[in-house]
Amino acid sequence: MLQFDGRWRFDSPGPIESGVDDAFRDLINRIAGQAPRKSILEHFKSRFAAAANIQYWPSSNERFAAEDLTTAMSEAATNAPLFIEAFWLGCEELRLRHPEMVLPDAGRINRILTDTNAGYQLDPPMLVATRVHIPIAVPTPPPSLDVQARSLIEQALQASERALAEGNGRQAVQEVLWLLETISTAFRSPEVFDGTIQGRYFNKIIGELRLRGRGHQEQILQWMMTLHGYLSSPTGGGVRHGVDLKEGLALGIEEARLYCNLIRSYLTFLMAEHERLTRRAA
Repeated sequence: MLQFDGRWRFDSPGPIESGVDDAFRDLINRIAGQAPRKSILEHFKSRFAAAANIQYWPSSNERFAAEDLTTAMSEAATNAPLFIEAFWLGCEELRLRHPEMVLPDAGRINRILTDTNAGYQLDPPMLVATRVHIPIAVPTPPPSLDVQARSLIEQALQASERALAEGNGRQAVQEVLWLLETISTAFRSPEVFDGTIQGRYFNKIIGELRLRGRGHQEQILQWMMTLHGYLSSPTGGGVRHGVDLKEGLALGIEEARLYCNLIRSYLTFLMAEHERLTRRAA
């Protein structure tokens, strides 16, 4: 097995980048030219099926073997490290069993990972992440946020992580953006500024907080409003009001992961700020 963050075996840090699966399948077809084609397809199919945690059954003929391999690769693609490991182990096993075969080495695989901006590089026996895949942690809600708020936060964060793992970036951003809007309503409580925050919606609430802020708080709240506005816009992130069909932008999974982490950092700030203001008012 390859060595990497063990948590990734149970919780995917994200799906494999588009293009890696096609490139790996092309290499498998080239490898299959050196041996009975069906046996090579079955060999790699068993590896990707194991990575996807699905049952492996031998195919009845070569055509079905190719189709079943594609299915297994598609299932395994939701977890990038396990997907890469499946292909690497498949190659290494063939290398040991058939030393006469020519197989792609780590350098060839790394070219594919680099060209597709996959975010990983092979340095056997290590699989190295070349960008951050771990989300920013959001702290446990402070006592000033009630039990219902704690439940909402946990459910939304889990839903966002699942969406990222499944490659659904827009849904992942929607979940944490909704959570940011929801947590902002905590500032309308009587304990904060004597209940003088009157806005009912995110921009109004944060705008009122910004007017009362100083220095860093004022700037951070302005950035928060800017991000929220951009992600809400049909010609920006388009995650709240739909996407403009003419001028809208596609939201890639890496952009979605970045936005999720930015929003999580703002959640951490808002929760800490609410606790600070509540303590000051006590």
